[in-house]
Amino acid sequence: MKLDVINLDGSAAGEVELTDGIFDLEPRADILHRVVRWQRNKAQAGTHKVKTRSEVSYSTKKIYRQKGTGGARHGSRKAPIFRKGGIYKGPTPRSHAHELPKKVRALGLKMALSAKAKAGSLVIIDAATSEGKTKALAAQVKNLGWKRALIIDGADVNENFVTAAANIEGLDVLPSMGANVYDILRRDTLVLTKAGVEALEARLK
Repeated sequence: MKLDVINLDGSAAGEVELTDGIFDLEPRADILHRVVRWQRNKAQAGTHKVKTRSEVSYSTKKIYRQKGTGGARHGSRKAPIFRKGGIYKGPTPRSHAHELPKKVRALGLKMALSAKAKAGSLVIIDAATSEGKTKALAAQVKNLGWKRALIIDGADVNENFVTAAANIEGLDVLPSMGANVYDILRRDTLVLTKAGVEALEARLK
């Protein structure tokens, strides 16, 4: 499939041929869901923690005599049955990550790119360069109508462009190796540079 290429000022800059096996697949919600879930679980901190009966601060003395009280027998105020006692089987620090085959991850990225292309939300620009001025770049982005956009460049991202884009709300910039399903789907517009297209096609072939 072919798409027109534009410059950041909106002028035409030719066209580019996109690989059908990457940008023209039929998106599957189940694959996209699996990859996004894998990403979010892997990013989860998993630092939640409660104190067990061996960690709460109480005396280890038997709280009252065994017999003759008319109540239940107890030996420790740390037992989970008591207020401020230890928590039984509560959360402990752990990793929430789970395995997902590389082929499924790659397929999910292809489908995310294809979904944007089919929705007409894929834009190809010649290059992501800037003088480092946020005001100038913000004006260009506004003229292009990008409200929530992700820009994916090649292996290296222009430092001045990253600096200019840093304070623009709703605009994210990633190198090609940082391209991922979650960030692509959560933005309304996907913007690829010509270098980004080449890098993604080389990565996913």
